[in-house]
Amino acid sequence: MDAFFRTHAYLVEHTNAPVRRGLMDEINWNDRMIGIKGTRGIGKTTFLLQYAKENFDTRDRHCLYINMNNFYFQGRGIEEFAGRFYQEGGRVLLIDQVFKQPDWSKGLRRCYDLYPDLKIVFTGSSVMRLKEENPELNGIVKSYNLRGFSFREFINLLTGNHFKPYTLEEILTDHEHIIKQILPKVRPMEYFQDYVHHGFYPFFQEHRNYSENLLKTMNMMTEVDILLIKQIELKYLTRIKRLFYDLAVDGPKAPNISQLANDIDTSRATVMNYIKYLADARLINMIYPHGQSFPKKPSKVMLHNPNLMYAIYPGKVDLQDMMETFFVNSMWKDHKVNQASHDSNYLVDGKLKFRICDAKHSSRIRLQPDVYYPRYNTEVGMGNQLPLWLFGFLY
Repeated sequence: MDAFFRTHAYLVEHTNAPVRRGLMDEINWNDRMIGIKGTRGIGKTTFLLQYAKENFDTRDRHCLYINMNNFYFQGRGIEEFAGRFYQEGGRVLLIDQVFKQPDWSKGLRRCYDLYPDLKIVFTGSSVMRLKEENPELNGIVKSYNLRGFSFREFINLLTGNHFKPYTLEEILTDHEHIIKQILPKVRPMEYFQDYVHHGFYPFFQEHRNYSENLLKTMNMMTEVDILLIKQIELKYLTRIKRLFYDLAVDGPKAPNISQLANDIDTSRATVMNYIKYLADARLINMIYPHGQSFPKKPSKVMLHNPNLMYAIYPGKVDLQDMMETFFVNSMWKDHKVNQASHDSNYLVDGKLKFRICDAKHSSRIRLQPDVYYPRYNTEVGMGNQLPLWLFGFLY
């Protein structure tokens, strides 16, 4: 146990989180079983260590961080280790990559039942369906999603500012006033292109080639997260990767399921399941007409965030597609995004219409009073025409 505490102390002391993630204040830390889901590379480990750093002294043995990658846990269950920790006075156990442990959900349930004063916070892949696929956790686990950096967090990190997030209602009704608070301190358009290219995943701060690092991360998402968690045989990996690539290079549009099934030599039903797995892994987003959902065919499939577009086909990124991807990704945290009718691109929360457009050409568009127009290539807006970058301040 002492070795684990030494590792814990070292990791916490050397944790550097220059931007405090907003999720830290959204979680009810009084709950006894908390699950933090997120894509690979999104900063889940740093998030756990930052929580420990903010709330416990490194010498305080009430809190301990462990990683299920440690070979110690081969043949030893979570329950056994948690029991030792609990008997020695431990009260907060932070478990990273919990899905690496066989029967992890049953082990967590036994810990919950056996150790009433023990709080467990664990991280897992976004592919995990915590409650649907692990009924033993129903009613006891509170699940949260950790997302990549928002444009606001990216700007705060690079400029040292402390801009706050705004609700969608605030942005829609008060954007002209909000912009006047921001522009004297920073010019967002000076940072926007860098953000859509390499600002979503926190590892952009590392001194490595970002696109190569992201490609490796994307491969790990398919090779480990999807195959391991969904228990898919390794021989089908090439089909999933080919499907992902085909969807990516086609750009945001309705997928031709029959053609995709033919291309990867499988059934239409399997293609739809693979598309769902890719969406769960936060590699793509599926857009449906209002009132429809999986397993129906989506009306549009698009990459989850613009950084993925530049990593997969850097010479072929369409400006309009990229801006729509930014908009949908910014909305995804707290809002439901659906395909809209012909006069707009997207319907948000079942009632708000949006059409993303280029400010340089917006004069060609006949404006509708019931549609909002997020515009790129501009820093300011007026009325129902808003600067697109401001939607990056939603979280």
